[in-house]
Amino acid sequence: MPDSAYAEGAPAQPAFYDNLDATLTEAWNRLEAGVRERHSLFHTPNVAILGGDGTPGIRTVVLRAADRTARQVHFHTDRRSSKLPDLRAHPRIGLHAYDPDTKIQLRLACLTEIDESGHAAEHAWQNSPMMSRACYRAPVGPGMPIASPYDAAVPDPDHPDEGRENFCTVICTVLELEWLYLAAAGHRRARFAWDDGGVLVTATWLAP
Repeated sequence: MPDSAYAEGAPAQPAFYDNLDATLTEAWNRLEAGVRERHSLFHTPNVAILGGDGTPGIRTVVLRAADRTARQVHFHTDRRSSKLPDLRAHPRIGLHAYDPDTKIQLRLACLTEIDESGHAAEHAWQNSPMMSRACYRAPVGPGMPIASPYDAAVPDPDHPDEGRENFCTVICTVLELEWLYLAAAGHRRARFAWDDGGVLVTATWLAP
């Protein structure tokens, strides 16, 4: 039944509003735009990782790749970061992003794989600008105690690949995607989930 706000003269809703297939397509459109557009709020999602003591930690990462066919998104991190042992112990993570302008929220449940020297990591490193590579030249790893902020100053590189040994890519395979769109005519919330073989087994609307 149409929402009561569908009165004559009400603003037209986007194509994905009442269509699950179009909603899933739009979700991946947003993730792919987040890779390309650094001002997109989907460019810097929050990631929730379970720590070794069982406490979840929330961080902001930069979305570096999105592949809807493989159902994967990537972010980069320093191999010296505490994220790495946490991800090895608890490879399931949550990703969250919300754009107040479009009023779209995405929540992803993912299974992660750490690529330190494989094709994904090497391709990502070779395509990273020197400004991005600089973080990995820092003399101490992220989160390590230091006596002074200057102890973590990044030196000028002696070689363009300096810091490569500290770089890795985290590949996140999406197991579940939850969508929320806020609209005056009526909110829309949906969930999509895939089985271990990559088959879409759940595509359903949820109560907002």
